[in-house]
Amino acid sequence: MKAIVAAELDPTFRDELAEKMKSLDFANCLACGACTAGCAFSDLHPDNDPRKMLRKVILGMREEILRDPFIWYCTMCERCTVECPMCVNIAAVTRAIRGNFRTDSPGFLQKVVDDTIRSGNQMDVQPDEYMETLEWLQEELQAELGDPDYRIPIDVEGADFLFGFNAREVKYYPNELQNILKIFYAAGANYTLSSQKWDATNLALFSGKDEDFWKITEPMLQEVVRLKTKELVVTECGHAFRSVRWGYRTFWKGPQFPIRSILEVLDEWIQQGRIKLDPTKNPEPVTLHDPCNLVRKEGVVEPQRRVLKAAVMDFREMFPNGRWNYCCGAGGGALAMPEYTEQRLIKGKRKVDQLLATGAKIVAIPCHNCMDQFNDLNKHYKLGMKMEHICSIVERALIMPEKKPKV
Repeated sequence: MKAIVAAELDPTFRDELAEKMKSLDFANCLACGACTAGCAFSDLHPDNDPRKMLRKVILGMREEILRDPFIWYCTMCERCTVECPMCVNIAAVTRAIRGNFRTDSPGFLQKVVDDTIRSGNQMDVQPDEYMETLEWLQEELQAELGDPDYRIPIDVEGADFLFGFNAREVKYYPNELQNILKIFYAAGANYTLSSQKWDATNLALFSGKDEDFWKITEPMLQEVVRLKTKELVVTECGHAFRSVRWGYRTFWKGPQFPIRSILEVLDEWIQQGRIKLDPTKNPEPVTLHDPCNLVRKEGVVEPQRRVLKAAVMDFREMFPNGRWNYCCGAGGGALAMPEYTEQRLIKGKRKVDQLLATGAKIVAIPCHNCMDQFNDLNKHYKLGMKMEHICSIVERALIMPEKKPKV
């Protein structure tokens, strides 16, 4: 960092940031550099160093911060915080700066946020498109299940859970939503979808604008109340799960209810015997990616491992894993910033090395955002691996219950 002169220091900046964050924990920084050591990418580019950014914040170097590329380079994965002896949350600092002091939102990040506020989902799926897709999936499942009476429950009051998913599962990957609904059928799940608010994703988690964030996530939580369900269950999407849980903890003032990942529910059903799996249907070696929002930030570590061990013959861990996993390189909204694609792929090389070390043929990726990055890495580095969501692996191993004769 260049020499600092007094004229560059703004003593009010730190106070303003603390007010926006409702926290001054970043002032506990010891300048020890543990965050830099913990960051998986600090050695890949000079502007990927969390310690340098935090030093500018603490010193009140407002203009330096407003120009610092780190603010958008950071994937907000919180691996630096895991290593920090004072638990300074640099991702939270980064988000607060993005949303309150920077006006240069790159790529199409803000456009996706604006589209979600306007249409209710990040893919701008119109209500008639959504209902037509569900009708088509219902017909497909009736044929696959051999059950002409099968219906996808929509707006059913009093169900055990409301299922919130990712708009891409409607727009681009309806086959994956079909797999999920088939598992629900096998488990005899008492659930419902919503006709009004069904997309649990929220890219304002990365843009940092709290007002936008709450406009997007509050309606998802309100649907739980409107439909009188016992809980909200969220699909395999790390940032969707993080968004509703963080929004619930931070802003929600309504009735209390649990919010769980679908992986936690699958784990419970397997242990209860509600769904039975044949792991021989998945004989190839499988490894698991730990999405930062799901694992490090929200603490869902073991359920997905138990599910995979029940669903596959050969499960192999990457190292490090769990809370100490490496970010895939596409967190923090990076996929919505095409100007940083080259850096995103360079960051992904660390994950690629982990994958290759396992010798696995299939990568289980419980996150849509991470899935897009892994597909890009697979192509860019010519890995020849198969990238799948856990629900697709479970569906392949699913032993369907015997049909009960109609009376």
